[in-house]
Amino acid sequence: MALLDGVKAIVTGGASGIGEATCRRFVAEGAAVAVVDRNEGAAATVAADLGAVAVVADVASGEAVEAAFAQAEQALGGLTVLVNNAGVGNVKPLHEYTDKDWDLLVGVNARGVFNGMRAGAPRITANGGGAIVNLASVSGIRPTRGESPYAAAKAATIALSQSGALEYGPLVRVNTVSPGFIETPLTSFAMGDDEIRGELEAGTPLQRVGTADEVASVITFLCSPLASYVTGINLVVDGGSLLPSPQVDGFLNRLLP
Repeated sequence: MALLDGVKAIVTGGASGIGEATCRRFVAEGAAVAVVDRNEGAAATVAADLGAVAVVADVASGEAVEAAFAQAEQALGGLTVLVNNAGVGNVKPLHEYTDKDWDLLVGVNARGVFNGMRAGAPRITANGGGAIVNLASVSGIRPTRGESPYAAAKAATIALSQSGALEYGPLVRVNTVSPGFIETPLTSFAMGDDEIRGELEAGTPLQRVGTADEVASVITFLCSPLASYVTGINLVVDGGSLLPSPQVDGFLNRLLP
């Protein structure tokens, strides 16, 4: 029996990176999946490859998320699992961030999670219960230079998850996953530079950068019966980079004045 047999899941930001890896792992474990993404073409491609459902939405819009989740729930025949994964990032000094920058970073990374939980939790409850996993970041635990709005949004995500665990238990388990530096399209600007990659790997106790599949495995665990007594936690997936051997500090210091 597969880990997620009978699961009906929505994954936001499901067309690339950790979201795509999660969709693929979920389907492999027996789940029916809706790939929610603002990139219509990419969502359609991933969904077609997996026999999943593609739904277009900008998670920063509560109205769009509500409509997308209603569409996905109808297509799946219910909803039992939600992964709020959609995210964006940037790196520059705090005083250089504009209102538009703040609105984008907080809108997608924090309000997007809020919108997803608001639309998803009642549906999961109505379907008999299940699980929500929200993607935060180690930057929400130990902020680094240049990521102030992103870090603030990810810290908010951790708090939203804990509030959700209190409010929606016992039927819905709500947890957070906080990745460290993971090789995805979001980090491709750094991964293509051998020197930077070497610094990142050297600053990680496991001596390498993580993969999207490794994060997807943790998300799958939290959404499965194996984690049936786990709620309200923030599970860090960082190869040990939060230990006293900073992974990204040197790299970010090179980008900032």
